[in-house]
Amino acid sequence: MTLKTVLEQFSRERGADFLANDPLSFAHQYRNPADRELAAFLSAALAYGRVASIRASLADLFGRFTEGPAAFIGGFKPERDAHRLSGFRHRFNDSTDLVALCWLLRRMLEASGSIEAFFLAGDPGGEDIGEALSSFCQRALAFDVTPVFGRAALPPRAGVRYFFAAPAAGSACKRLCMFLRWVCRPDDGIDLGLWRGVSPSRLVIPLDTHTARISRLLGLSSRPNADWRMALEVTTALRALDPADPVRYDFALAHLGISDGCQGRSGAWCIPCPLAGLCAVTLRKRLRERGN
Repeated sequence: MTLKTVLEQFSRERGADFLANDPLSFAHQYRNPADRELAAFLSAALAYGRVASIRASLADLFGRFTEGPAAFIGGFKPERDAHRLSGFRHRFNDSTDLVALCWLLRRMLEASGSIEAFFLAGDPGGEDIGEALSSFCQRALAFDVTPVFGRAALPPRAGVRYFFAAPAAGSACKRLCMFLRWVCRPDDGIDLGLWRGVSPSRLVIPLDTHTARISRLLGLSSRPNADWRMALEVTTALRALDPADPVRYDFALAHLGISDGCQGRSGAWCIPCPLAGLCAVTLRKRLRERGN
């Protein structure tokens, strides 16, 4: 079987029922598109670390937005509302980082009306979204942050910068690429289909520990570091399978590690895995067994 055939089958088997173990599930709790867009951005921003920790932090955060994310952030005033985020922490991001993030998101909405419109204002087009992402991050971090930090320029070591990692710095931009997958791909029961201005053909795979490892095992890349160059290399390989929607397989590949337990070495998880016939781990095991 070809890689495309196997990935198609694998994606069908990893459907919406896997959302329960995914941060995207929080955006699905809202019906208003403005709430969904903001919930998706915040969920992606905090999607690092253990799944249980991510879900606990997001439940805490959205529990504070009793009026909904769009109403809270649209009227957010740090001097009045910062206390509502008091005590929040997700790993090394604390309440100050979330106050700053909410303020930057409010400024985006004031400037452009939505995150999508703000993103498109700096999108020069092109085969992928790399340049647009770098522009998005640069412009977001250039907003006046006096209400948060008492000075116009964002401090060099402000934790909110972590939410805006840019391709220009070499980052794989996993969380921002994941956000873009969620909002740009059509509503298929998993992704949200909120944006119309960015073609899914330009998306770049959200490269994390799981997808980087699995991509190497499938021969989609041989690069040792999960950086922007590897993300582009893997996306190019996937674009050859589906030029119009290269990241359509990302959800299934990520959950091979998140939900199925693949660790990149031979184990019990290999037996039911539909990718086993194409995976370097199982191929090497078969060669060793034949040698014996």
